[in-house]
Amino acid sequence: MPPRDPEATKARIFDAATQEFAAYGIAGARVDRIARNAQANKQLIYAYFGDKEQLFHQVLEKAMVHVADSVSTDIDDLDKWVDQHIDYHRAHPEFLRLLMWEALELGQEGASAGETRTARYQDKKVKVDSAQQRGLIRADLPPGHVLMLLMSLINYPAAVPQVRGFLLGPDGDPGRARSVIKEAVRRLAAPAESAAEGDLTTSAETAAKGDPAAGIH
Repeated sequence: MPPRDPEATKARIFDAATQEFAAYGIAGARVDRIARNAQANKQLIYAYFGDKEQLFHQVLEKAMVHVADSVSTDIDDLDKWVDQHIDYHRAHPEFLRLLMWEALELGQEGASAGETRTARYQDKKVKVDSAQQRGLIRADLPPGHVLMLLMSLINYPAAVPQVRGFLLGPDGDPGRARSVIKEAVRRLAAPAESAAEGDLTTSAETAAKGDPAAGIH
């Protein structure tokens, strides 16, 4: 076992616990396995972090800090915003898995509401509200609703890769999928005037191709 270094030990425990919870959830996670993979004494885990559920909350809070450091909440450049989220989830698939386990096992009432997490979601809404006031994003929906819709477009394919595989094929072109998500985000977030212009353009293009249903809504 490595020489005792409290901070290094905590870091190893966090890494091992992150993988354990992502794979097995809270109920299925085993502290014995976390201790073994972290090369740490089991009792140290309880001493540092409390019980298993407390450890899960701290793991998720630490994951939120990492997301906050890696992915901007600035939504002015939608393409860049989408790229950052897709790239992060591809590099860190455990993050969405932790969120799904939290939803399955703890629900809304038991969800972790740490300071970092609360501040990040609030900051996201503030950035959307600012973009709405400047006419960059549709203003007919509250910021929280806009965010929920946009995040769903980005996160769903990463959260349920098996469904993505059924719909797009096991070898679906990730570049093409990224482009489609970006286009969908742009259209969904577009101010009302831009969206209306886009609808007219699409209808005109379709009509030019001879579709008898073009322009019928």
